Amino acid sequence: MSRPPTRRFSGSARDAAEAAFKSATTKPPEAPAAGPAKAPSLPNARETVSLRLDRDVLEHFQEEGPGWQDRINAALRKAAGL
Repeated sequence: MSRPPTRRFSGSARDAAEAAFKSATTKPPEAPAAGPAKAPSLPNARETVSLRLDRDVLEHFQEEGPGWQDRINAALRKAAGL
């Protein structure tokens, strides 16, 4: 018959209990508060946004078919002087 493995503690039972208590009650380190998380900035990267436009403005850009979002972007860049 084989004997069950013996348990060995590196310290006293009190030390083991204190270590277990500390690990259960210690808060994890918080990340630095740098404001809202932002995605890395890439040149000419597009970002998905929600934008409310008047129906007639939207229809004007959609008249020419696909690419209407690019046309709105170009018009906004021109208006902003970019």
